[in-house]
Amino acid sequence: MEEILWLRIFKTIVGIVGILGNGLVCLVIGRVSSMQTRTNAFIFHQAVVDLLGSFMTLLQSEAPLPDPVPNNAFGWVVCHVWYSNFVLFLLFIISTYNLLSLTMERYFAIIHPFKYQAAFAKRPRLKVSVIIAACWITAIILKSYNLTIFKMQDGRCVSNAENRSKIIGGLTAVLQYIVPVTVMLFAYIRISVELKRGAARVGPAPANVGPAAGASSDDNAQPEGMMESLLRARRNTFKMLWIVFITFLVCWTPNQVIFLLFNLGWKLNFDEWYYLLSVVMVAANCCVNPVIYAFKYRQFRKGLRQVFCRRLMRLEEASNSVSFTQTR
Repeated sequence: MEEILWLRIFKTIVGIVGILGNGLVCLVIGRVSSMQTRTNAFIFHQAVVDLLGSFMTLLQSEAPLPDPVPNNAFGWVVCHVWYSNFVLFLLFIISTYNLLSLTMERYFAIIHPFKYQAAFAKRPRLKVSVIIAACWITAIILKSYNLTIFKMQDGRCVSNAENRSKIIGGLTAVLQYIVPVTVMLFAYIRISVELKRGAARVGPAPANVGPAAGASSDDNAQPEGMMESLLRARRNTFKMLWIVFITFLVCWTPNQVIFLLFNLGWKLNFDEWYYLLSVVMVAANCCVNPVIYAFKYRQFRKGLRQVFCRRLMRLEEASNSVSFTQTR
């Protein structure tokens, strides 16, 4: 159980909001067939992992721990798994690599569309499942280092800093944060440039240019309208993912800087307010993404309406149909 009152309150709020928000994301994607795409498969997995992370945050805030720690298998689990935040940070790193996978899925879809289509032409669900499994395997390998951070001594869990490996610890920090962030930043810059080029190519047609000989105005406008709609959808998804990435940077950077300095030899007290605050910021990242989807992801908002406002959707469609008929 968390002993610091403000920290306990914050963790409890983060846990409850994260469970409800990510549960809602899972419900919408699971219920709305039009949202069951490759991109949304990674978003669904992100929501599942963040939901589990929110549950662990809530559990750590409320679950009591034995004092003193017993010198048995249960005591080993409490010290090496619970006190080290192994499960919590395991879920956080899975979330990081899933965000990396989601980013690279959008990168190849926009920058290398033909290679992307060829890669997912056969068994797309299996390939997405393999990528998600790779996120879990990578995270388990990286976070196994956390099991060595604490040790049992006289019924208490104490830091095992004197026996840590600076090389392995530093490499872990680089692989779980610096490498994913660098790759994602490169991908977002390239996607941004490509979307701007696409917008320039599609651009609105001049008003004084009529349809080509033998073609109606509808035939001439349809392909351009489809391209413009596709580009708009890609821009919407890109903006949403860019905000998710920036939020990830804000929430994760303080903790990972502290973790890197600790592995390079800095004497860190795990009870200091700045370390505890950095852990809370990482945990808060679990409950932020559903809010971003609700405000910035048009497809998710449409899915929400389909799940909770089906009657309203039918009325809107009927109204649009009447309006379109009158216009015709």
